[in-house]
Amino acid sequence: MSNAKSDAQQLPKGVNRKVIGLAAAGAVGGFLFGFDSSVVNGAVDAIQDEFALSAAVTGFAVASALLGCALGAELAGRLADRFGRIPVMIIGAVLFLVSSLGAGFAFGVVDLIIWRVLGGVGIGIASVVAPAYIAEISPSAIRGRLASLQQLAIVFGIFAALLSDSLFAAAAGGADQPFWFGLEAWRWMFIACAVPSIVYGVIALLLPESPRYLVKAGREKQAEEVLERIGTPDPAKAVADITGSLHKDQVAESQGTLRGPVLGLKGIVWIGILLSVFQQFVGINVIFYYSTTLWKAVGFDESDSFTISVFTSVTNIVVTFIAIALVDKVGRRPLLLIGSTGMAVTLATMAIAFANSVTVDGEVSLPGAWGPIALVAANLFVVAFGFSWGPLVWVLLGEIFPNSIRGRALGLAAAAQWIANFLITVSFPALSEFSLFWTYSMYAGFAVLSFIFVLWKVPETKGMALEDSEAVFAAGTARDKRRRASQAAAG
Repeated sequence: MSNAKSDAQQLPKGVNRKVIGLAAAGAVGGFLFGFDSSVVNGAVDAIQDEFALSAAVTGFAVASALLGCALGAELAGRLADRFGRIPVMIIGAVLFLVSSLGAGFAFGVVDLIIWRVLGGVGIGIASVVAPAYIAEISPSAIRGRLASLQQLAIVFGIFAALLSDSLFAAAAGGADQPFWFGLEAWRWMFIACAVPSIVYGVIALLLPESPRYLVKAGREKQAEEVLERIGTPDPAKAVADITGSLHKDQVAESQGTLRGPVLGLKGIVWIGILLSVFQQFVGINVIFYYSTTLWKAVGFDESDSFTISVFTSVTNIVVTFIAIALVDKVGRRPLLLIGSTGMAVTLATMAIAFANSVTVDGEVSLPGAWGPIALVAANLFVVAFGFSWGPLVWVLLGEIFPNSIRGRALGLAAAAQWIANFLITVSFPALSEFSLFWTYSMYAGFAVLSFIFVLWKVPETKGMALEDSEAVFAAGTARDKRRRASQAAAG
């Protein structure tokens, strides 16, 4: 089993800088992911008024992109395994660009939804290809930190989206007010995504292909060239190691299939799916998709609501840096457990605050200290999520699956994440009208379940080589299978 210290010692001086540069470039897809998924935050109310939408239809319009995300994530794994990581990144960039322009010039809610779904396919592609690419070019000693760059890029994208929303709304005098060329500010919020889309496409054209994909495709010489470019000490040996790992996967009894004994899937695939689902079922994206609307609903004016949303996104960035600093020192499992605890406490606090809301002149308001309490709890919730479940799920998804199924398994787990995100996002407007207390109580319950799941099913993989991380999870699922067989025999 590889040791983090010895791995780091074997790296030549300067290699980390080269790898970090490639990982950061690969993570730009995460920026688009965060930008495109959160840009709708500042446009929700304006869209609802523009097209006279009910709460349910508004929720679907906001969440529709997530259906595309699920489709994109599912397709990305197969496409990435067949054509390579880089070509699929470029496809994602093109979809982002087309979607941003289409949504900005939407004639009605139907075509807006179509453009959002198309952009969602691009987001889904980025959510799969970036972590796979980063994991496959990263030395084990720093893989956790480099994989966390995906989440860092996502939170920077969220911040950029919310900041641009705020600037457009302020400059126009409101999200629904005319701005440049007579187009309403909310339309420019979507059009702005065209800029990072183009940047992402250009960067993808300049990146080298993943060495693991090249070896799998029989292009060992090119794989050696890429490994030499990023400063790997012995590229030929690294290619041999990758080839050996791939060979082991190919001769395994369940070669290249996701099918297994646990409800039709391998246990390791279910672990990835449940990590993804819990990441979303705590309700984090309610904060990033609806925060402006939420704070307006409890008494803050539009300007203050935009400011609060931007501040929350800055908080998210800061704590993601904390995660990057700690993930390869403290480990994955302790951070997830601490994060689950913090999320459960802060979400329960928000539920109690909203239980004390009152209606004044037909408007919901949080009286006395309950407004500031809810605001502080919401930001502490972002802190708890941001240093744990936000980045670490992407780290684990990049390292737990065997080579032979990594692309497809990661795609399936990411698709499950987007479906979970869709369910939370589309249901929030109706749930909030029913009861914010029960809504946030439900999210708190899922945070408690996430703690139990990590305690029960997620081993530590800090400092392990990619193949060793896979083996640890595989051993865990094998033990579970033997235990179930033993219990069945005893019964």
